[in-house]
Amino acid sequence: MSANNNTEPSYGTVVETIGDLTGSKSWTESGRQEHVAGETEHDAARAKGYVEGTKDRITGKKDAVVGAITGDREQEVSGNVQKDKGQAQQDLNRST
Repeated sequence: MSANNNTEPSYGTVVETIGDLTGSKSWTESGRQEHVAGETEHDAARAKGYVEGTKDRITGKKDAVVGAITGDREQEVSGNVQKDKGQAQQDLNRST
């Protein structure tokens, strides 16, 4: 596993700790950079998931309302399922 291709925050923390323990400033700095890159990538993925959940909630709500108005029970139920799926995805990707 190459340090340049791994953007996991925990990997960066390990590299930083090794640098701290050995007194290697280059390892410490490299670890910090890896950690920041990993956090950034993680945050971007969460934001993308949240947006996708929002899209599913809106589309599902629209379909549920249209189904209810037109008497299309299948569309209404399908819309509610999609809305709930979107809500779950938003909850999973909500910033803490």
